[in-house]
Amino acid sequence: MTARTVFTLAALTLREAARRRVLRALALLMVVLLALSGWGFSRLAGTELDGTELTSGETRLVAAQVLNLVMFGLSLIAALGTAFLSGPTLAGEIESGTALAVLARPVRRSTVLLGKWLGLVAFGSGVVVVAGLAQFLIVWGTLGYWPPQPVTGLALLAAQTTVLLTLGLLLSTVVSPMASGVMAVGLFGATWIAGMVGVVGQALGNEGVAAAGTVSRVLLPTDGLWRGAMNAFQDPIVLERLGGPALKGGFAFLSSAPLTAVYLVWVGVWIVLVLGLAALAFHRRDL
Repeated sequence: MTARTVFTLAALTLREAARRRVLRALALLMVVLLALSGWGFSRLAGTELDGTELTSGETRLVAAQVLNLVMFGLSLIAALGTAFLSGPTLAGEIESGTALAVLARPVRRSTVLLGKWLGLVAFGSGVVVVAGLAQFLIVWGTLGYWPPQPVTGLALLAAQTTVLLTLGLLLSTVVSPMASGVMAVGLFGATWIAGMVGVVGQALGNEGVAAAGTVSRVLLPTDGLWRGAMNAFQDPIVLERLGGPALKGGFAFLSSAPLTAVYLVWVGVWIVLVLGLAALAFHRRDL
């Protein structure tokens, strides 16, 4: 009965998310970014450098780097959408009194939270996969480039979305819906900046500064997952030709190595811990 209730609540959450204005704004931003990237990649096709048309290898080199830049934009839009969707999903129902109608039945609060979380995960992951595949098709159709590990990269971006919406759910149990979205997006941005600071510190050989990136990726794994996705999307030739100088310069859209199994396990543990804290906070909150 509990499993059926969880899946029923997940389906209802998906249906509710599809009706929200956030989804329309998210879809519009995705379409605009895909259209702009399509135009940009089409302009890159046949580009000349010093009067000589780019070779196939040079075209792949450019495509791999620009793809990572565009995929960061897609991940940012997905992060914004899921962060501002997770808050109203729980905190909005508490403020409006809708949660009382659901919890008046013999349904545990943890079951309600898990069902909503599962629905949001399915929604966020679906957005990332659909938009990511559309972007891959655009790059393949214009420049003939297909990322080496598209499934791994999209799975890591979906995990990044899951991490952020889980954090959003936790915040929504203690603050208002708008505040939870703002805080989640703010922490997402702060973690990315800390990650860049860490990359620069590593390039300069400053262990203290480099530690800032490492600590931030442990506390909030969004930037770590993003760097793993970049490594999956970029062609190996990028690191062979530009890896050394670019990484030493702290280039923002290159990743030198895939994620370790230990880090992926930590991401799973992080999600479970934060979801558990959200369930505890929701259980203690007065409705």
